[in-house]
Amino acid sequence: MFKKLGWCVFLVFLFNQNVLAQLPDFTEMVKANGVAVVNISTTQKAPPEAVAQKEQPMPEGMPPEMEELFKHFFNNPDGGGGGDTQSLGSGFIISKDGYLLTNHHVVKDADEIIVKFSDRRELVAKLIGSDARTDVAVLKVEATDLPAVTIGDPNKLQVGEWVLAIGSPFGFEQSVTAGIVSAKGRSLPGGNYVPFIQTDVAINPGNSGGPLFNMDGQVVGINSQIYSRTGGFMGLSFSIPMDVVMNVVDQIKTSGKAAHGWLGVQIQDVTRELAESFGMKKPQGALVSKIIPGSPAEKAELQIGDIIIEFNGQLIEKSGDLPPMVGMTPINNKATLKILRQGDEKTINFSIGLLPEQVDKVADTKTDKAKPTNRLGVSVTDLTAEERDVLQVVKGGVLVQNVAKGAAKNAGIQPGDVILRIGNDVITDAAAFEKIAKNLPAGKSVAALIQRRGSPAFLALKIDK
Repeated sequence: MFKKLGWCVFLVFLFNQNVLAQLPDFTEMVKANGVAVVNISTTQKAPPEAVAQKEQPMPEGMPPEMEELFKHFFNNPDGGGGGDTQSLGSGFIISKDGYLLTNHHVVKDADEIIVKFSDRRELVAKLIGSDARTDVAVLKVEATDLPAVTIGDPNKLQVGEWVLAIGSPFGFEQSVTAGIVSAKGRSLPGGNYVPFIQTDVAINPGNSGGPLFNMDGQVVGINSQIYSRTGGFMGLSFSIPMDVVMNVVDQIKTSGKAAHGWLGVQIQDVTRELAESFGMKKPQGALVSKIIPGSPAEKAELQIGDIIIEFNGQLIEKSGDLPPMVGMTPINNKATLKILRQGDEKTINFSIGLLPEQVDKVADTKTDKAKPTNRLGVSVTDLTAEERDVLQVVKGGVLVQNVAKGAAKNAGIQPGDVILRIGNDVITDAAAFEKIAKNLPAGKSVAALIQRRGSPAFLALKIDK
């Protein structure tokens, strides 16, 4: 019995030794690269009239959904309660002559930027330039022979691969955390031009702007965002890939700012129901729901309802794949789109435009209730001139007043929406809408183009048999 017990203990020991042998050892990597990671503190001078202001308490009854937003972890010890604002973040050295990288949101509106090195030296940094769309900022300090990181290729990263972060969470400098790559090419709200690297590396306030290393000790990303209900780490961290970063860095060094390519469309994912309505075998591509006037898309005669399935020969699986591809293409370069238009494949050539600064408009309107009388279960009216102005509808379309149980409600249509098109039929007025709704086939998905608060979207209508 004791002999068998001894063998069991020995086998458990061997198993544990084998597991330990497979776990990565980060010690040498941290020794070699930790010296190139810095702590960044900023000060923003408050205007005289703001000094006396008190911090506003969080309103009672705030909905939990608000906590689901992606949070930039910009640590603010003062809490905005008046006086100068001081904040902490991380960064890293990319050249011996003093160039450093961090996040745009770490240094945004800062009047003074202090860089603290691992040897406890502190230097004032100059902001060379920053880009809000990619959340990248380039700093410069007056120093020479600094330890610099090695830039790696994020395209070679594989899901499941070990990665490591060094930064200053909550001000604790040179903190090291590790995990694996959870996914690549993530599209996040407010980050349309960045195909984020998702990891489960523990990232917290103060890590923002710090490097993400691969197992070769190369920086493959800048830690930028977390998904959290509490503001702290919950297993979902997002980093900006270094190919995107270095594209922005090169532009900032050359011209002081970054320019992004522009097609000029609003797009959305193709759902299973929409794929059925467009006669597709599977959901794929970026569905065009709006063409911006004067844009490269309009000049190339792209149409609402087109589904973009390739950009310059690169497959578009999801709508989020397209913006980073277009954004990183040099301005005025020729580009090619492969699209599906009413079931037929077409190739469209166009020149990449310069992304303009735009302000999103949100419109609201009041509607009177009316009992639905058509097969869709929705009542509509023609738009007045005032409503067109508020809702940004130039011509055509009908305003949804009320939605009852039925196909429209199941599709997600709401009061206040403007229905612009059903299938291939443009809705000119309420009479045309009623006629089209009357002739819709039962048991088959049909794509409907709506506009809600200034933003267009396709929904799939399906009338029960």
